Amino acid sequence: MEIREIIENAILFPSKNLETLSIYAILLLFSAAFTFEGVVTVIFGIVDLWNLVIGGIYLLIAFIIGVITRRISIQCIKTGVEMEDYFPDFKWYENWRTGLSKIVITIFYFIVPAIVILFIALLTNLFGNLFDIAQAIILQAPSIITGEATVADAIFNSSFPLFISFALTFSGGMMVFLVFSFFQAMSEARLAHTGSLRKALNLYAAAKDITRIGIGKLLLLSLAIFVIVTCIEFVLTFIFDHLVVLSILNIIIVPYIALFTYRSLGLLYSDIV
Repeated sequence: MEIREIIENAILFPSKNLETLSIYAILLLFSAAFTFEGVVTVIFGIVDLWNLVIGGIYLLIAFIIGVITRRISIQCIKTGVEMEDYFPDFKWYENWRTGLSKIVITIFYFIVPAIVILFIALLTNLFGNLFDIAQAIILQAPSIITGEATVADAIFNSSFPLFISFALTFSGGMMVFLVFSFFQAMSEARLAHTGSLRKALNLYAAAKDITRIGIGKLLLLSLAIFVIVTCIEFVLTFIFDHLVVLSILNIIIVPYIALFTYRSLGLLYSDIV
C-alpha cells in the first residue's frame, strides 16, 4: 500500500471499532490509575508494611491490565497485516501469551540499546568527565564558600571534555534507539503475524523485513505519523488551554492515536506478507 492509503485507512480504523476503542481507553485509564496508586502506596510502605502489600497488589493489577492492553495492540497490528477492518470479539481471558510476549519485546529492545549506550559512554569517558567536574567543585569548595570563586568557575575548566563525551553519547544513543525502534516495530509485526516470540526476537529476520519493506518507506511512514500526531497534539493543546474541561477527551484521543499507529504498522507490514 502507498503511504497515503495506509494513513487514510489507519485514521478511520479506530472509528470502525468503537467498542474495542472504548475498552482500550478504559483499560489504559485503569492501568494508569493503579500504577500511580501502587507507586505512591509502595513509597509509604517504606514505613508501613501493610501499605507495601497493598501497593504491590495495585501494581500487580496494573501489570495484568497492561498485559491485556498490549494484547489489544498486537491484535490491532494483526488486523492491518491481514487487511481486516474489524477487531475480533474482545475476550480478556484469552491469549495472555501475546500480551506477555509484547512486554518481553519491549524490555528486550530497551535493554539492548541501553547496554550499547552505556558502552558508548564508557568509550567517551562520560562518567570520568563527570567525576572530574565533581572533583573540581570539591577542590574549589573553600573558595566557593568564601565567595572567591563560583560553581561555574569550577565547572568551566572540565566542561569541554564533558560536552564532547556527552554529545557523542547522546548522538550515538539517539541513533541506536532509532534503529532499535524500527527493529522493535518489525518484531511486533512479526509477533502479530506469526504468534511466535522466538521469531519476533530474531534480529536478522527483522532486519530483512526492514530491507524488504524499504528503509525509505519505513522512514517516510514514521515521519508522516510523527507529523500527524504532533499536529493533533498542537491543536488539542491550544483548545485545552482555552477550554480546560475538554481535556477529558484525552481519555479517548490517546488510545485513538495509539490504535492509529499500530494499524499503520500492520498495514505497512502487509506488503511483505
